[in-house]
Amino acid sequence: MEEKNKAIGKGVSRIEGILKITGKATYATDYPAKNMAYAVLFKSTIASGTITSLDTSAAEKSQGVLAVITHKNAPKLNLKGGLRGGALLQSPEILFHGQHIGIVVAQSFEQATHAAHLIHVEYQKKEGKTDFDKLLPNAEMPKGKELADLVRGDAKAAFENAAVRVEEIYETPIEHHHPMEPHSTVAVWEGEQLTLYNGSQIINGAQTAAASTLNLKPEQVRIISPFIGGGFGSKGGQWANLVLTAVAAKMVNRPVKLALTRQQMFNSVGLRQRNHQKISLGASKDGILQSLSHQTTSHTAVDSEYLEPCGDCSKIMYEVPNSLISYRVVPMNVILPTYTRGPGKSTGSFALESAMDELAYKLNIDPIELRLKNEPKKDPSNGKPWSSRKVVECLKEGAKAFGWDKRKAEPGTNKIGDDLVGYGVACGTYPARQRDSSAVIKLTKKGNNVNATVEIAASDLGTGTNTILAQTAADGLGLAMENITVKLGDSNLPPAAGSVGSVGAASFANAVNDACTKITDELLAKSGKQFFVRPTAKDLMISENVSAFETRADAKAPTQADQYSAHSFNANFAEVRVNALTGMVKVTRFLAVTGAGRILNPKTARSQIIGGNIWGIGMALSEESIIDPRWGNFATRSFADYHVPTNFDIGKLDAMFINEEDKIPNKMGVKGIGEVGIVGVAAAVANAVFNATGKRIRHLPITPDKLL
Repeated sequence: MEEKNKAIGKGVSRIEGILKITGKATYATDYPAKNMAYAVLFKSTIASGTITSLDTSAAEKSQGVLAVITHKNAPKLNLKGGLRGGALLQSPEILFHGQHIGIVVAQSFEQATHAAHLIHVEYQKKEGKTDFDKLLPNAEMPKGKELADLVRGDAKAAFENAAVRVEEIYETPIEHHHPMEPHSTVAVWEGEQLTLYNGSQIINGAQTAAASTLNLKPEQVRIISPFIGGGFGSKGGQWANLVLTAVAAKMVNRPVKLALTRQQMFNSVGLRQRNHQKISLGASKDGILQSLSHQTTSHTAVDSEYLEPCGDCSKIMYEVPNSLISYRVVPMNVILPTYTRGPGKSTGSFALESAMDELAYKLNIDPIELRLKNEPKKDPSNGKPWSSRKVVECLKEGAKAFGWDKRKAEPGTNKIGDDLVGYGVACGTYPARQRDSSAVIKLTKKGNNVNATVEIAASDLGTGTNTILAQTAADGLGLAMENITVKLGDSNLPPAAGSVGSVGAASFANAVNDACTKITDELLAKSGKQFFVRPTAKDLMISENVSAFETRADAKAPTQADQYSAHSFNANFAEVRVNALTGMVKVTRFLAVTGAGRILNPKTARSQIIGGNIWGIGMALSEESIIDPRWGNFATRSFADYHVPTNFDIGKLDAMFINEEDKIPNKMGVKGIGEVGIVGVAAAVANAVFNATGKRIRHLPITPDKLL
């Protein structure tokens, strides 16, 4: 196909966009079912202890109530089935405030909600581990071997001998995902076959976890998830609400709908844990790094372990001969933390890139120059060559586009009216990977009109998966996009990776591209002819008068991919205004420059990057979930007190992509952008605030009380 006619690389609007703006897109709880019942969870009001009495009699007698399910009558489930966070009604033991302790199922949502308030619970309380600051001195080594200390050289000795040193503590708070669509499920049993309508970032993962937990075979469970109203990691792993909906439907012998409330989201589906990060940087007087130590202490659940890998950026961003990356953890009576957008990299980059800015200030070197001085020629963590690395280009091109030369190096010297103006920069990275995925292409012909259907159990979080797969198939088959139908979000389709960890686009698109190549090859073989110019699948369907044809491809990453270090990289530029009288911060301009291989659709890619930037700005300025250490409950319980950025908080956002061809990670050269858009953002904002005010805030979020 001629380059000008190719679909890939064009800024095509989302093909499902009309469905969404007209309200016709079907999310998990939009599915109708005959005789639907409604479930409401009720939760513990202590953080640690045991249920000693559970009186459900009033609830059971309440109008419309069909069942009240607790640990007393719930079926035995497999606690090692792969669901996250426990809370499956298998025991009277309470491990965190807000743990599920039962479900009310009724004829209507209102009846179930009312009945849930009639349940009386008594507890034998234990002293809970709910105060992170008090527990911090008792932190211990993580159980996960992948989080063992990573030592290169002698970081301590090199730091002590360095001419210029920075050693500081940086903290990021607990954050919550809060997608627009709260977690929700409709469960429908037909005999021993279960269908779960559920927002799932990993379709086959949800299927396996639900089946295993319910003691079923995977083929007995079907996950349907064509549209997802955001997830940001919280819908990557699945939580107890998924299986408990199925349990409720089985017990009342009718379809059941369960949707979490916004308040229940705070203690039902994980969180980004609080991270206490000590960064030590040592450098020569001319800015060459000699030592880097990144020591993270965080918390996990009392019965399960998850830690964000906050040191990941520190392992690879800069050339440094002596380094230490370490993790310590404290168990707490808080729900299990989980993957949250840019896990580890977004939080870790705040510490690393803030420290780099502090070092640049001490050295009296431009922050961009300091980063360029310490650019590594290969991956410092493993010695592997880069598949490609565009940090230098991101910094240089971004500086030109942003107007970095207008920055005043001395903090607090750029003032407009009552506003102090500051510029900040920070870099980020995220791994580029392809995961095993399969796709089926089905071609049909009527007359000279050829249509294709693409089938793959991928997911679309609203990021444009439907569209980029239609673009990929259009180019691979020689068809116009309007002749392509994409089917995804169903575990009955060919298995695929998930929309997590920036693997989605690379995995799905390569599977579809491989299927297009394969079906064209098979049609060529079927024709028995030789062609001077390779025909398209469309050409062959017409010339050979084939009415229907299909094939399946099972795509894997290239065998040489593991021999290289493959990552997306970025440079983030922030301009802030800080009101000198009120301490209010506004990000007036933000530019993200990204090197992420081949960009399949610049329009949806720009939206992805800007979405990540907004997340990072929220991390920097407003987002924080606060635990009351006396009880272990969250004092922040809704959008009224958990503040996400609005249009008023942010000015002009823009995104640029560096031209980059890198086909080492995968044939199509797609490196992924879903995660990298948030990495480095909070640090860029914090560095800009320092440049504006001369005040260094190392404990996020940056609120007026910390600046005044």
